[in-house]
Amino acid sequence: MGGRFPRAARTWPVVFGVAFGVSLLLPAAPAAAHNSLTGSDPRNGARVAEAPAKIELRFLAKADPGTTKITVTGPDNVAALGGTPTFAGSRVSVPFKPGRAGLYVVGYRLASSDGHPVTGEVRFTLTTGTPAEPPTGPSAPASAVPPSTGAGPTSAAPGPASPGTPEAAVPAAKENDGAAGRGWLWALGGVLLLAALAVGLLLRRRSTRR
Repeated sequence: MGGRFPRAARTWPVVFGVAFGVSLLLPAAPAAAHNSLTGSDPRNGARVAEAPAKIELRFLAKADPGTTKITVTGPDNVAALGGTPTFAGSRVSVPFKPGRAGLYVVGYRLASSDGHPVTGEVRFTLTTGTPAEPPTGPSAPASAVPPSTGAGPTSAAPGPASPGTPEAAVPAAKENDGAAGRGWLWALGGVLLLAALAVGLLLRRRSTRR
């Protein structure tokens, strides 16, 4: 009795250790069957000044050309896929047809070995886009100013009036009337002053006689 218990006590830790290790390995087996993206060129989130000729996606396992779908879209959701993707093991090369500068999204969908689809995307920004193509149609003529058919009526500034014109005679008449009015006032004042002096002398003579 006493010998069996210590032997069992030494055996159970080994059994539990093996069971724990197996339990850790069991969930990892199905997960290893799922394919996933391991890298890309350009990398996700990169800012690229010069547009690459192709985009490369690198996966954990080999990608099946029959079940793999790659899309590339640029600004305003314009397709930027320049051709058919090529497969080389776990690498997929996608021809790139750049447009104007902006955000480009590379979407992928592929099947894993266990049949479950794997989807994802890679985003990068192209900082310099292709120049806009010149218009092929005839350019609209610029709005031309109609040619002048002759000198139109122009408002000429009035020149200085000659002394003989009625406009020049009116201010002169007004000035003469003012001078004549002032002369009559001086004459009337002189008459009133003389009359006052005469009345004063007459009253003085009368008072002297009395």
